[in-house]
Amino acid sequence: MTLAEKLVEELNCEEVFRLHIGGFDIPIYESVVVTWIVMAVLILIAIFLTTGLKTQNISKKQAFAELIYEKLNAIVGATLGEEGKAYTGYLVTVLLYIGLSNIIGLFGFKSPTKDVNVTAALALMSIILVEAAGIYHKGIKKWLHSFVEPVAIVTPFNILDVFTRPLSLCMRLFGNVLGAFVIMELLKIVVPPVIPAVFSLYFDLFDGLLQAYVFVFLTSLYLKEAIE
Repeated sequence: MTLAEKLVEELNCEEVFRLHIGGFDIPIYESVVVTWIVMAVLILIAIFLTTGLKTQNISKKQAFAELIYEKLNAIVGATLGEEGKAYTGYLVTVLLYIGLSNIIGLFGFKSPTKDVNVTAALALMSIILVEAAGIYHKGIKKWLHSFVEPVAIVTPFNILDVFTRPLSLCMRLFGNVLGAFVIMELLKIVVPPVIPAVFSLYFDLFDGLLQAYVFVFLTSLYLKEAIE
């Protein structure tokens, strides 16, 4: 199979089954099914780590869970600050979802983030949250006035920014995940098998987690700007 054929196969999101609801046929694609698997894994881990919590004489499991909670909140909260503390739950959830989705390919699944519809949905949710947070913290009048700041002449660019931000978030995540796949396939063609295995640790593990962080970091920057 050529590189082009492999790339088309990776981009092709096949239909797994259909749901028949009220006379409508709803197609369920690979990315949705793998997303359900990612959600199930995260939910099961959360249930496991949060059962039997105590306020005194805590177990090693609880100590580990609290450490993870503190580290994840610190990663997100460092950018948001005190005013944006209420949004850390959403951002941590997105961070965990994208991170696990990006590395799930190591276990033989096709990453949901290779489907541009998934990355577009994530970007759209984040930008809706950003604009809603701006309206909530500033009020309608101040939120609308922010489009003419610092001077009225930049108003068209500020309005355009509302639409380019989700596009940027979407294509950055999708493009980096897809780019990592292309590089790995090229390495498999031109170098011995051992070297791609080493690079796989970087592209499939480190780079996947890095892209999750970049997505959340940019969203938190937009949030901070919106609520200031």
